Amino acid sequence: MGEAATAPAAVRATIGDSEFDRDTAVTRRAPGVYDIDLSAGWTIISAVNGGYLLAVLGRALADALPHNDPFTISAHYLTASQPGPAVIRTDTVRTGRTLSTGQASLFQYDEEGAEVERIRVLASYGNLDSLPNDVRTTARPPVFPPMDQCFGPEDGPAPVSGSSAIADRLMLKLDPSTLGWALGAPSGKGEMRSWFGLADGRDADPLSLLLAVDALPPTAFEIGLKGWVPTVELTVHVRARPAPGPLRVSITTRNLAGGFLEEDAEVWDSEDRLVAQSRQLARARLG
Repeated sequence: MGEAATAPAAVRATIGDSEFDRDTAVTRRAPGVYDIDLSAGWTIISAVNGGYLLAVLGRALADALPHNDPFTISAHYLTASQPGPAVIRTDTVRTGRTLSTGQASLFQYDEEGAEVERIRVLASYGNLDSLPNDVRTTARPPVFPPMDQCFGPEDGPAPVSGSSAIADRLMLKLDPSTLGWALGAPSGKGEMRSWFGLADGRDADPLSLLLAVDALPPTAFEIGLKGWVPTVELTVHVRARPAPGPLRVSITTRNLAGGFLEEDAEVWDSEDRLVAQSRQLARARLG
């Protein structure tokens, strides 16, 4: 296990009573229809972070489906979401004893008041606590320095020009070996690793894992690219309910071609369990 460190001493928020919970809360207007005011606190430049959006839709589906925990959720990001009012519409595709499947879309409004679909997801939900304990894996936790030897956004320049309000809501401590981009000397390896938590000390749960996989600076920075790297598609597999304590997130990119790159993420908890995995396709801004 990496040398775990606890989050900085402070009044700790709890699951269900934190900024993340308040900002992802949805209000049921009618069966399968939910309202939310997307918070500006989870933006990069002016666009709302994709992981935050996935957690918002994930919360709506947890209410709409008979099971509470996301097992797999795949999202297609159609247009950039902006802070402000949005509506989520869900549909139940199938329900079973151990898994239920649903789909959801988030809509906002253009200047004429017409709905614009921002993101569409298909997901299967179950009960993580009912899973067997049998684990057979070749996966190993990422090894990087303890938290007090890693660096956060407050230690260097903003990764993209403009506001990155989301950085104030997170506890990120990045592995120095993946920070060459911040010094003007990217490694070219397409790797990003970090300790991860929420800034108010709230422990992780399955919904916040949907945020964790998309919260680090893009691996594109270590390839030598700059600027925003918008997500086209993101699939997350939640494998276990995370133990209390900081998470470790490791993200890699092996192939940038045709202006697109993939990011493969692993999230490990304080008990050295692989609690979430993801793959996303993102558009790289070349030139």
